[in-house]
Amino acid sequence: MPPEFYTLLEEIQAIDFVIVELNLYLDTHPNDYDAIQQFNENTEKSMKLKVNFEQKFGPLMNFGRSYSDYPFNWVDTPWPWQV
Repeated sequence: MPPEFYTLLEEIQAIDFVIVELNLYLDTHPNDYDAIQQFNENTEKSMKLKVNFEQKFGPLMNFGRSYSDYPFNWVDTPWPWQV
């Protein structure tokens, strides 16, 4: 795989880590407006990164969370969790 595959995947993992941490924080601080803003901004970034990744390298998730090209491209490897 080209270096961009790994770079984009690492960016997605990093931003998703931030989202999980903010989610945990917001579970106990639901009225923290700044944290909600950060959560929403990072969620938007994550979604854009994932769309970009999938356009270049194929689906990140199955079970209806990612579209497939024709022919069905879930047989293409490596899958994101294999790298």
